[in-house]
Amino acid sequence: MSIQHAVIFDMDGTLLQTESMAIPGFRRTFQDLRDRQLWDGELPDDHAITNTLGMVLDEIWDILLPEADEKTRELATELLAKHEEKLLDEGVVSLYPGVVEQLTALHEKGIALFVASNAMDGYVEAICEHFNITHLFTDLYSAGRFQTESKVDLVALLLKTYDIKQAVMVGDRKSDVEAGKKNHLWTIGCDFGFADSGELKNADVVIQGYAELLQQVPFYQSK
Repeated sequence: MSIQHAVIFDMDGTLLQTESMAIPGFRRTFQDLRDRQLWDGELPDDHAITNTLGMVLDEIWDILLPEADEKTRELATELLAKHEEKLLDEGVVSLYPGVVEQLTALHEKGIALFVASNAMDGYVEAICEHFNITHLFTDLYSAGRFQTESKVDLVALLLKTYDIKQAVMVGDRKSDVEAGKKNHLWTIGCDFGFADSGELKNADVVIQGYAELLQQVPFYQSK
């Protein structure tokens, strides 16, 4: 299988306004660990939580649970998945304005769409199913599914598997820009996610909202 044109999206902070689910999800997870006497530290503040979004889980727990053993980290991962699933069902989280419309426009042009996320296995699939956008994507890639150590590796695997000739990487974190650049892709930084000041400086272009997306996809107008 070979694909001529593709757009690869990050999930958290790019397609999904994740903070309304991530912050309570992590807080409930830490409370569960405290109730089980597996953790007795201070609850991380909102910025500490959102600053880890986009990282692989090992990196997240290195920051938020630096002294926890592997068994505790595995339990924390299970608890977080449970809480985020419940919060998703509660309807506390939304896609960014314009996401569905822009994905649909790209899809209707025959451009293959993918998600490449450092999230745990099943997370991206659950989000896409919840918002009824799975059919717009060719495939959904996550670090949890493929056990990759970085976004660079995950995107490289995706590009190789589908033999993609030309692609664009869209994301809100430095890791997304790095994944695009190291895989020789055009990169679009989303300055409405969780990036700190200057984090998107190496992106080819930075957008402030989805209304700007299509004009920044090099091959969209020629389709």
